[in-house]
Parts: sequence; C-alpha cells; structure tokens
Amino acid sequence: MLRIHFTGRDLGGVRMAAGPDPLWETILSFHRLRDRRGALVFGEWRAEARVKLKGETRLLNALVPRRGYFPDFLTPPESRFGLVDGLEALRATPGERVRTELALLPAGPAARPGRTAALADGGPAELGRLAGALSAYHRAAVEPYWPHIRARAEADRVVRGRALLDGGTDELLATLPPMLRWRAPVLEADYPVDRELRLDGRGLLLQPSYFCRVTPVVYRDPALPPVLVYPVTYADTPVASGHGGRGAGASLGRLVGRTRSAVLSAIEHGTTTSELARRADVSLASASQHACVLREAGLVVTLRHGNAVLHTLTPLGAALLRGGAQKLPGRSRKSDGGSDGGSDGTDYVRNGPVTS
Repeated sequence: MLRIHFTGRDLGGVRMAAGPDPLWETILSFHRLRDRRGALVFGEWRAEARVKLKGETRLLNALVPRRGYFPDFLTPPESRFGLVDGLEALRATPGERVRTELALLPAGPAARPGRTAALADGGPAELGRLAGALSAYHRAAVEPYWPHIRARAEADRVVRGRALLDGGTDELLATLPPMLRWRAPVLEADYPVDRELRLDGRGLLLQPSYFCRVTPVVYRDPALPPVLVYPVTYADTPVASGHGGRGAGASLGRLVGRTRSAVLSAIEHGTTTSELARRADVSLASASQHACVLREAGLVVTLRHGNAVLHTLTPLGAALLRGGAQKLPGRSRKSDGGSDGGSDGTDYVRNGPVTS
C-alpha cells in the first residue's frame, strides 16, 4: 500500500502537469514494449516500435528491469519542460547519485559489469551515451505517437480541472482513477510494498501518463519534488502521427475549409485575435469572424484578458483538430483506470523489495 500524507498546505499545493512528461513516457513505454499483456491496446504499437528500434534497448535493459525499481535519475523533474531539458538534467546528474541509485538495482551494478558498472564509473561521457540511447528510443517508440499521447493526457487534465473547479482539491483527489483512493488527509494506492510518502508542505504534482498502467509511480527518494504518475483514465491504441496527424489535418480542411482549419490550428495553444490573424495569415476582421463561428459551434471559448480577448480550444475543438474524437473499431477500448488485462501491479515500483 502506498500512502501519501497531506497537510493543509499540501492541499493548496496540488497541481496538474501541463502535459505528458517525455521521459516518464519513454521509460514507462519501455515496460510496455516488453510486456505481453495489453495486446488489445499495445500490440500494434509494439510491432511498429520494434521494427524501428536498433541497439537502443541494450543499455535500457540493464537500467530498467521488467519489474520493480528503476533509478530516479532517469526521470528528472526538468523533463516536464521537454525532452531536451530532461536529457540535459540527466547528463548533469552527480556521479555519487548515479552510483547510489544504480546500487539499488537487483543485485547491484556488479551483476551487469558491461553496462551499469561502466555507467557508475564513467562520469559525464557514459551519461551522454545513456542520454543518446534514451533520445534514440524516444524518437522511434514515443515521438511518432506523441500527438495521440498528448491528447489523452490533455483530456485527463480537462476531467481533473472540472473536478477542481466544481469541488476543490478534495473533489480532484477523489476523482482520480480507481486504484487511487482519497481518505483525507491520505491518498492511498494499491502497491506491492508498504510505502509512506509525507509531503510536508511541498505539495504534489499530478502527472497523467499514457504508458503508466494499473500501478501509479512515485520517486523512491522522498527528498525529490513529489510527483504522482498515474494512468490516464481512458486509453486506446496509440496512433502514429503519420496515421492520424497530417491526414487528420487534411480531412479537417475538407470538412471546414482550409482557412477555418488554419484558424482552429492557430488557436491550439491559446491566442489573442491579433495573434490569430498573424498566425493564420488573415485580416483582423476575418480572424474575429472565424473565431466567432468556431465559438458558436462549441469548438472555441473566448475570454477577456485585460484589454484583449483570449481564444482557446474546448475539448471538442481539440479532439476535432487532432482526430482524437474517433475510436478505432476493433482495436480500442475504454479502460478502467488503465488496466491492461491481468497486470500484477509490480511493473515499475520505485522502492524495494523488487519483484523480478
């Protein structure tokens, strides 16, 4: 059982991640790659990813066991700002920390003299090799599916945001996926081992993850910034951008017209009317008119921000833009909090003992 203890200050410090974390998705996808479970959701993705991969998995195999603990330094907090930031932080990991965390792997680094021992003794050069392997793996197995992963994480964020607005932090924590149970002031989760995490006023970052399955994940080191990685509530087959990205954009253009499709795309991350006109290469009056039509269709919401207005996509608008509203018949399903069919919940626990 995992128990996360909140104080009143921690409740005020609960926040949602702005989007999926590239390195968390990279590491957790590596678990999914080696699973045989969840074929309905991940079977086609596994087949596609394995064809693209070369030697990137050799070093990762040594660092990320099929089940149990993997080093905290593989998923630095800076990764939430982007893959480049995360890999830069990884390269800067102090050698003593690398050696300490590698020693916690099953049987310690001495059991893998060819790889983890070299990493423990190699300093920046070996960390650079590791960063290169993670980057190559991410490009092959995660990046092509990033629009799909991001859409699912953003949909989860919308659900949590609505709960927060309707009932505050209590409601937000109470509506997390079913493997997480809010019994104020403690958030409990099914976990293969007993673990107590005391936030002590630091708050908690909630990080939805597409490749996290069944069991949520926290850092093993309680001194690191607290983060709870949990499965997105709904998961379906990951679709590469080549399957649904550019094609979806072309289909959207045929549906609503090229100009209005460009306007919708320009609004994706929020924009004022003047910025919208510049991004979509239309006049100010035309940008305002297109935004009005999209707003009346329920695809855009417009809020006044100082002397300007700010346009943002509604969940329906985001789904239309990314083709995320469509399910893939025969290949997708609604998941009960991320279950992939028979997981024993020990895939990626960040503290010992470790199930091998």
